[in-house]
Amino acid sequence: MQFGLFSLFDFVRGRQDEVKYLDDILELCVLSEELGYDSVWLGEEHFYSFGVCPSPQIFLTAVARETSRLRLGTAISLLPFENPLRKAEDFALLDILSGGRLDFGAGRGIIPEHFHGFRVDPHESRPRYEEALEIIRRAWTEDEFEYKGQFWEIPRLSVGPKPVQAPHPPIYRGTLSLQSFERAAEVGDHSLIVPWLSAPHAEVNRRVSRYRELLAEHGHPKTRTTFIFFLFVHDDHDEAMRDAVETTTAYTEHITSFVPKGRLEKEFGEDDPVRTYIEFVQSMPGAVEERAVVGTPAECRRRLHELDDEFGGLDQVGFYFMAGGRDPKRARRGIELFAKDVMPEFQGV
Repeated sequence: MQFGLFSLFDFVRGRQDEVKYLDDILELCVLSEELGYDSVWLGEEHFYSFGVCPSPQIFLTAVARETSRLRLGTAISLLPFENPLRKAEDFALLDILSGGRLDFGAGRGIIPEHFHGFRVDPHESRPRYEEALEIIRRAWTEDEFEYKGQFWEIPRLSVGPKPVQAPHPPIYRGTLSLQSFERAAEVGDHSLIVPWLSAPHAEVNRRVSRYRELLAEHGHPKTRTTFIFFLFVHDDHDEAMRDAVETTTAYTEHITSFVPKGRLEKEFGEDDPVRTYIEFVQSMPGAVEERAVVGTPAECRRRLHELDDEFGGLDQVGFYFMAGGRDPKRARRGIELFAKDVMPEFQGV
């Protein structure tokens, strides 16, 4: 089992300083390599609607220059909003500058302000995403190509530079819905799985099982899955729980703030997927022991073994370490304690 750190750069204006916040995350990413973590997974956010990192490829280039082993993942790069040729160029360059350490995580996006700000119809997100991903894959692997789709038309050209990794950097699809798992399996892409944004664990497990079945049916070699969980580890169980409830409460209020309080039932019907998503996310603080890794080091070890059994094997796990305006000193203590007292039990397993 391999371990990494994850961040969506969730940022609270008026309470945090941008420069200090980004410096803190960079410092913790660099520290993670020293502590033995295998990867970092960083998100893309816009317009202060949630986070404060519009270009994870730029931030990961800074991480690359300060590390030598750490895998550099995006979780996720948002594809509906930008010319995919620019994404292909930027991330190929990152792969070169990092010595072939890029894990390219891509997705459609879910935050309404992103679509509003870029003037993109959210109902077009899936086909825009699929077109962009095909273009990026071809730009990385073909000397020359052309493309004509619903949203993008590309004349015959060659995109450079090409990435170091062959045939291209690993592609991880953000997989929330069953349909997203099925599409990833059909083309043989890896999957980035975020249970607390998706569904109860039993349903997520059903989707993961379907993904693995379809991979075999389509003859794809074994792919990798990266599961993302919150992590709250402390020598005192009660302190870990207090941190977990406080942090996830702040996080869920922040990520669902695009719907004003008291307006959810008025603006969205009972079966509306947006309402289902919001209500599921908001329920996390009351179910944090199920949806996160919480407790003393011994309890965290036990919980990881349970999750490994529950999902049929965890090969990569990323931990959300600075959500909800969490104190970076508290995050650092947890990262260090996990590396010292939890991680060794799973290394080489």
